[in-house]
Amino acid sequence: MPAPQFQVNTNRYDPYKSYRFRVKWDGRYVAGISKVGGLTRTTQVVSHREGGDPSSVHKSPGTTDYGAITLERGVTHDPDFEAWANKVWTYGNGPGQEVSLKDFRKDIIIELYNEAGQKVLAYNVFRCWVSEYTALPELDANANAIAIQSLTLQNEGWERDTSVNEPSEPSF
Repeated sequence: MPAPQFQVNTNRYDPYKSYRFRVKWDGRYVAGISKVGGLTRTTQVVSHREGGDPSSVHKSPGTTDYGAITLERGVTHDPDFEAWANKVWTYGNGPGQEVSLKDFRKDIIIELYNEAGQKVLAYNVFRCWVSEYTALPELDANANAIAIQSLTLQNEGWERDTSVNEPSEPSF
């Protein structure tokens, strides 16, 4: 018999759903985020071989790159996306004033919740900055869609917050 996937809720068989989450930066939750890109990292492979051994190649890990994370939400009057994007580049501020070198990077927290609204996982993402900002999507009078704005965040790594433990899920 395989080991249980859940230690506290041993009768649970279903993995967590991807639609219950929140994103936090500057100590507060950001309103309206409807989609968060995945957390990915890629480690390059360094191949080498010894001069006297022509038939085998040894492989070892090289540099690790953390993939960009995209955040999406419907267009509203909340200025958080635009304010952060403007710290990286603001048009018309004059030479030397376009970038806020002091605080254009932020650490963010991505939290995942179970169906009962209990926090089950959290990841801390470090030294993020906005590399792409979409203020308005393509507008189409014939479409039946929500206007979505997005941020693409570069980052220098992430780690799971191990202080978030599996909660005891309620039973009714």
